[in-house]
Amino acid sequence: MSETVNEQVEEKEVENGVHSFSNEKKWVKPEDPALLEQIEWFKDQKLGFMMHWGPYSQLGLVESWALSDHDADWSREDVDWETDPEVFKRQYFDLNKSFNPIRFQPEEWAELAYEGGFKYFLFTTKHHDGFCMWDTKTTDYKVTDPSCPFHTHKNADIVKHAFDAFRAKGLPIAAYFSKADWHTPTYWAPGMERGNHMWRGPSYDPEKNPELWEQFVHFTHEQMLELLTDYGRIEVLWLDAGWVSPRSKQDIRLGELVDKAREKQPWLLSADRLIGGPYENIITPEQAVPAKPMDVPWESCITMGSAFSFRYEDDYKPTRELIHLLIEVISKGGNLALNVAAQPDGRLPRGAIKRMKEMGAWLKVHGEAVYGTRMCAPYYTGNIGFTKKENTVFTFYMYENEEIPVKAEVYIPYTEKVNSVDLVGGAENLSFTQNEMGLTITLPESEIKDKSPIAHVFRIK
Repeated sequence: MSETVNEQVEEKEVENGVHSFSNEKKWVKPEDPALLEQIEWFKDQKLGFMMHWGPYSQLGLVESWALSDHDADWSREDVDWETDPEVFKRQYFDLNKSFNPIRFQPEEWAELAYEGGFKYFLFTTKHHDGFCMWDTKTTDYKVTDPSCPFHTHKNADIVKHAFDAFRAKGLPIAAYFSKADWHTPTYWAPGMERGNHMWRGPSYDPEKNPELWEQFVHFTHEQMLELLTDYGRIEVLWLDAGWVSPRSKQDIRLGELVDKAREKQPWLLSADRLIGGPYENIITPEQAVPAKPMDVPWESCITMGSAFSFRYEDDYKPTRELIHLLIEVISKGGNLALNVAAQPDGRLPRGAIKRMKEMGAWLKVHGEAVYGTRMCAPYYTGNIGFTKKENTVFTFYMYENEEIPVKAEVYIPYTEKVNSVDLVGGAENLSFTQNEMGLTITLPESEIKDKSPIAHVFRIK
């Protein structure tokens, strides 16, 4: 394809992480009762544990993207040892030969996620670089191949052991899979019209090379069906690489594959990101929260640190900020997929563990206002968020930092008739007054302090 076509494929209108062709108005509601039930299950979960992890963790670079010459300006900013792009690509693709995460402890990951209040696990089985974190039969570019030193480890099939560990703790599975594959010669085929200058898409025009494209489609179907038949129950097939679509002449016949997978897993939700249509059951804003509430299934994927992949000495968001982020997301009707990247050796970073435990402690007290709730007007206004569960409304009154003193009275812009107000995790039957403008709640003396909590959470009936 020409460079002009490439740019047209890549540059789409985006507002707060939601694409114009993949938004609330264009969401297609499934007709299958099993999928409708699964959507309600998904909306109940609220907090997912997302992880990008692969051989690229050894570099501390952004995952995969540095392989694309078209994305070199922003993705290779930390590449300070190699200027020749072809040498760099060979070095990157050879990272499988040194990937040996001997401290990979899936049970500890699962325990930490469970303690942190996470309700499902979203894991990158394969990113755009094509390296498979499971024992696939389709390629040697995988974690269980003899070229990878980790292949002799008892947990070498990383996907299997990670999925099993999380299910054992009661955390269901969402499988991330990139529809693009920059390693397989049926996508980035050598000697084709793009030469050595690669972009996100294939190195050839699929319409002019239909046999080659059909080989890639077959390869992709085989890989996805392996994951969806040999690796236990999967709740969500989470598909990345939105440029791989009929819109850009890259039709992998996804509907055919998903329909086949649903013969064995009829509940399976498909998150065909940024595409719209019947196979984008979940809308997935990235590193953003929609400006307004959305009454469709959606999930913001946002990093705990500065990037989706592991970064050495990364800066993690404070726990207060993470809880406030979760409150904003659920108040607007969504889930938060919070990304934590594992280290090259397989452990979770200490900074991330600390925040996971702090989040878990907060959610243990206030979880009734989070899990299983739905959005409720007036939704989210500045430092105040709302959720509801049946006849109970929950209000989150957030404090930006702990230096803000807690006043005796809290004003909530809620005008529906109120009979009682409790402090979740604290005193019940609080005093309050109400008028046509809202609700003024009197806090108990024990809450009036110089240092503020992350939030006061009220149960309103």
